Amino acid sequence: MTMERTDIAFEVNDAAVSVSVPPVRRLSQVLRDELRLTGTKVGCDAGDCGACTVLVDGNPVCACLVPTASVSGASVITVEGLANGRLSALQASFLEHGAAQCGICTPGLLVAATALLERNPTPSEAETQDALGGVLCRCTGYRKIVAAVMHASQHMDGFDRRLPEVGRAVGASPIRLDGVPKVTGDEKFGGDSFPDDALSVLVVRSPYYHAGFSFGDIDAWAKEHPGIAGVFTAADIPGKNCFGVIGPFADQPALAEGFARLRGEAIALVAGEREAILDLDLTDFPIAWTELPHVLQPREAKADGAALIHRHRPANLLTSGYVERGDPDGALAAAAVTVSGAIETSFVEHAYIEPEAGFAYMDGDTLVVVACTQAPYMDRDDTAKVLGLPVEKVRIVPTATGGGFGSKLDVSLQPLIGLVAMKTGRPAALAYTRNESMMSTTKRHPAEMEATIGADSECRVTGMIFEGDFNTGAYASWGPTVANRVPVHASGPYQTPHYRATGRAIHTNGPIAGAFRGFGVPQATIMQETLYDELAGKLGMDRLDFRLKNCLRNGCETVTGQRLESGVGIGECLELLQPHWARALGEAEAFNAVNTASKRGVGVASCWYGCGNTSLPNPSTIKVGISASGDVVLHQGAVDIGQGSNTVITQICADALGLPLDKFRLKSADTAITPDAGKTSASRQTFVTGKAAEKAGRALREKILRFANVSDQATIALDGASISIREGDATRRIDLRTLKIDADGLVFVAEETYDPPTLPLDAKGQGKPYAVYGYGAQIAELEVDLKLGTVKLLKITAAHDVGKAINPVLVEGQIEGGIAQGIGMALMEEYIPGRTENLHDYLIPTIGDVPPVEHILVEVPDPEGPFGAKGLGEHVLIPTAPAILNAIRHATGVLVTKVPATPSRILAAIREKEARR
Repeated sequence: MTMERTDIAFEVNDAAVSVSVPPVRRLSQVLRDELRLTGTKVGCDAGDCGACTVLVDGNPVCACLVPTASVSGASVITVEGLANGRLSALQASFLEHGAAQCGICTPGLLVAATALLERNPTPSEAETQDALGGVLCRCTGYRKIVAAVMHASQHMDGFDRRLPEVGRAVGASPIRLDGVPKVTGDEKFGGDSFPDDALSVLVVRSPYYHAGFSFGDIDAWAKEHPGIAGVFTAADIPGKNCFGVIGPFADQPALAEGFARLRGEAIALVAGEREAILDLDLTDFPIAWTELPHVLQPREAKADGAALIHRHRPANLLTSGYVERGDPDGALAAAAVTVSGAIETSFVEHAYIEPEAGFAYMDGDTLVVVACTQAPYMDRDDTAKVLGLPVEKVRIVPTATGGGFGSKLDVSLQPLIGLVAMKTGRPAALAYTRNESMMSTTKRHPAEMEATIGADSECRVTGMIFEGDFNTGAYASWGPTVANRVPVHASGPYQTPHYRATGRAIHTNGPIAGAFRGFGVPQATIMQETLYDELAGKLGMDRLDFRLKNCLRNGCETVTGQRLESGVGIGECLELLQPHWARALGEAEAFNAVNTASKRGVGVASCWYGCGNTSLPNPSTIKVGISASGDVVLHQGAVDIGQGSNTVITQICADALGLPLDKFRLKSADTAITPDAGKTSASRQTFVTGKAAEKAGRALREKILRFANVSDQATIALDGASISIREGDATRRIDLRTLKIDADGLVFVAEETYDPPTLPLDAKGQGKPYAVYGYGAQIAELEVDLKLGTVKLLKITAAHDVGKAINPVLVEGQIEGGIAQGIGMALMEEYIPGRTENLHDYLIPTIGDVPPVEHILVEVPDPEGPFGAKGLGEHVLIPTAPAILNAIRHATGVLVTKVPATPSRILAAIREKEARR
């Protein structure tokens, strides 16, 4: 039934508007769909995320909770109204402080902070946190946001537009090259540019973990609902109804056929006119369900007689990874001291603030998909396969991506909207609701792990045995990567001469578990680092000193037998933490001497992480050229999901080429115009794509110098449509307009590919899985209320070896954001299928949950990386949770062995300890 419309007049950004809409239509929808003010973002439609915050008569409100009728005659200000021809001081401060990463939450934060600053121009940290507490951010860790708001009054003249001098871009911190649209509301995310004539798409999903189904009379149902253009099922898919990020393991249908393996699985598509879809109730959709038995835990799935989720995978084992070195059983038997333990972790939701969104259309005989993604070329290949198209007839145009963290590596809506566009000949648009995003997309793997570690009387680790079962859910996704990466990393960045580790990916009917910042390493590190604390205690050795004694150094061999000749920075990280460790321990001891209700604890943990794919090809290609008009055109296909690749890769290329940043013009990821820079995952873009950009910059410089017949000592400069080459006192000027241009309008061009040198792992996991590793260590300081079990974080000190900080402000932002996600994993985040499928019941850290963070940037260059740089994105999350768990044990004497360490679990562990006395 179509709702009646009413004319509603109000003011938006100081301009009078009038709309004819149903009175209860959400203000957020009206602003975005009717007025095209898409700077107001929609992350939940429930008032939980705050991304849609606007000012109504000066007061911040969630526009998704406001019926449009209630703003009749009112004044509404959106993010687009903050600039008034020039950036506000607050917007400038956000840019200077690096407070916008992906940018999806930025408009809501800016609007809420504007209301605060209008009544209090110089707020305290507590006042800032209180004012912004209703807006969630998943990328930044909030610390730079707080700083930007507190110091906004210092940016009345805007931001510093000066760019670093030629040859000094690397190591400088210019504002993000794509930063301004993030603070003005101009950035276009997946749901921000739907064509006016696009059909809206709804997805019919399984309400059961495992069920058979059959359709009724779909055609008759569609005729009964005006505005429905079509209903599509698996029978309509023209290609192979199967996709997956790792070809040999691909097993997921785009639309299920006959039965569903998990709750939230896509069953059918309903496409129709926008207004018809807005009013459509799917409760009468003609489908009959037969609920079937299901298993949600690996131990159930492995049990004798358990039904197979995929018939060709016995015992529901997707795959396993294995690393063995030396004689671990003998080493543990001969050890002076051994410790053993078991840890269980939970599903963790990515909780990016932008749910999946995009649209598709036919451009002649080419399908174009415009959507948020982390992996455009992978999307292209899977979409083409499902829809039966040649890959050259599918074009993926990534939008800005409002957070990804691994889940947007897998295709989601791309083949679905592509199918509708192909079948109807009209553009097709789809934006997931928060509920369907959380129920249908990938999660961090829950893990059930156990390990034993031994040391000799000299406090040196002699051996370790690790086993872990990882719940990979109904389909493969990145389960094989997790199973293989975990055994390589489970030793931590420590010398472990005798070692055996097994990682298994087990199918269940639970949510699909895929990539999430670390690919299983954060889980394994909790197991290893908590045992290291226990081992140090048994040996009577300081916990930090124990790690320093055993950490990898240059010349050491890893558990895979890889000799690390140089670039090993974990020792430097731990050494730089020593004064902070001593201070924190002293303060905790003093506090605990005079307090009984609460106790302070200090914990430490380390990490290492191999950048890029494990023992597999991992190439990136970059193209850069000089246009006839005198611009440097960088075809940069590494999707920037907030980590800063658009800026960092340009900085690298600029210094390699020898031209300034202000001459660069970016052509961002698009499978039609940019070479494949690989997926944005596994901390590979700065290292792998950055290396390709360095090579391309040097190759382009070489072409120009050879053209001018000068030596490598010459300098180049662009001045309008001419290029000057200077060597000594001689200068040659070339008019670029006189040179032959290629199809891209370039007169000089270079394209280079880099693929990190790795070697396969043998049957015992011996080999060279990664060319470059990054390292880090963190200290967590906290208080535990012994009666309530609550944890108050006081400070995180983080030392990370990045090889070379290409852009230090962006590095700090990555560290803070990773720590915030590590805090969530440690203390609050637990995705429970069917129960926590929204941002109200599923808790992520808010602005008040992240304590002060002190960064220590360590630069131990790796000769393989561009200008010595290493990856960072995954590493920064890995040590946080184990450092927090170790600090809780230091404070209470108990280790929580089911993560997250919620107050109830902490109290249960304390009571169990007291009962044993």
